[in-house]
Amino acid sequence: MSRRDLTGAVDFSVLDRTTGGDDGVAEEVLGLFVQQAGMWSPMLDARQEGWKDAVHTIRGAAAGIGAGALAAACAEAETAEKDLAPAKLDRVRDALNEALADVAAWRHELMMRSLRG
Repeated sequence: MSRRDLTGAVDFSVLDRTTGGDDGVAEEVLGLFVQQAGMWSPMLDARQEGWKDAVHTIRGAAAGIGAGALAAACAEAETAEKDLAPAKLDRVRDALNEALADVAAWRHELMMRSLRG
């Protein structure tokens, strides 16, 4: 993966502003995002009692790295009626997967930059 694999699911200029352009801090933030996604994504199921907590947490993490579409999908799901929640959570999972793919490509880019030193 590399920069050419980016889909636009994440606006990394948001992350750059948040981290002050520090690649080490960016890598740490993205690593935490990936960890949180792994921890919370199993709860993206309307049958799970804490699904709204999971969506809320992912929403905040997404906004922090510039994953606007993911944050928006989470906002819609968070306020959805119970009967609409499964479809909204499907959109969250899709947006999360897209964001994670962009994060992987960006982390690869960061690693390559660090090797070039």
